[in-house]
Amino acid sequence: MNLLIRADSSSAIGLGHIMRDVVFAAQHPQDTVRFACQNLSGNIIDQIPYPVHLLSSNDPNELIVLIREQNIEMVVFDHYGIDDTFEKKIKDACGVTVLSFDDTYEAHYCDILLNHNISADKNRYAGLVPEQCELHCGAEYTLIRDEFKTEKQIQREKFYDLFISMGGTDPTNATMKILSTLNDDFRVCVVTTSGNPHLRELKSFVQTKKNISLEVDSKNIAQLLNQSCLAIITPSVMAHEVLFMEIPFIALQSAANQQDMFEYLQKENYVVLREWDAMRLLDFITLDNCSIDQRCGKINLNSI
Repeated sequence: MNLLIRADSSSAIGLGHIMRDVVFAAQHPQDTVRFACQNLSGNIIDQIPYPVHLLSSNDPNELIVLIREQNIEMVVFDHYGIDDTFEKKIKDACGVTVLSFDDTYEAHYCDILLNHNISADKNRYAGLVPEQCELHCGAEYTLIRDEFKTEKQIQREKFYDLFISMGGTDPTNATMKILSTLNDDFRVCVVTTSGNPHLRELKSFVQTKKNISLEVDSKNIAQLLNQSCLAIITPSVMAHEVLFMEIPFIALQSAANQQDMFEYLQKENYVVLREWDAMRLLDFITLDNCSIDQRCGKINLNSI
């Protein structure tokens, strides 16, 4: 089957769509997979291990031409800028099978809807998708990168007290807020990407901090997480990976599209922060009269 994935990445919209789409594509080894992306500022197109067709716009007519030229049989949409009207136009014009990713319970005109979040509730899509639409929702469909599946089998020494990953682009600059709150006793691993618009500020900050390791565009995120005692993340795709690795974590919401996952984690009694609160964060990660070497493996989040 000829499969086309329509998704974008940038400093403004983030990198998560492309990252999970690559995992999705790997689950279709028998198919011919292509991506269609706009060349937006801060994108990670060069990290897509499949042919990429560059689009000059998000115009459905431009996409229709590409679909016809490439004899595409299935189009995968993973894009907040594409709605049910857009999807219907593609479906009616090309007759392709349409699969739509969704995180926020929006209306879609598709044959298959995929909400791979562990928090997904298929009952909430009543009236939002065609009656014949297949609903693929919840943990059964969660996309986990192979590197995490491999790393989970390895037992590593805990080298870092804190692992911080506030999304590939961290638009609210939450990483700097967290680092500015911590003292130098913590051994910290910060993971981000070259698409982070605050990268220069981050590099300048950590330059004199021997306790902080800044990892940019790392290929070893699973290992770094496995070497850490506690993760500070967003309630996003990263939460799936941290839960899979069974690493204690604090989730700090940084975008509206993380609301569903935030509410799920809160309901399940995980530690979550809806907005930035330096004092509460420190309460969660600091143990009184506990040395840095003792902290690893002894943070009891359930007692907070």
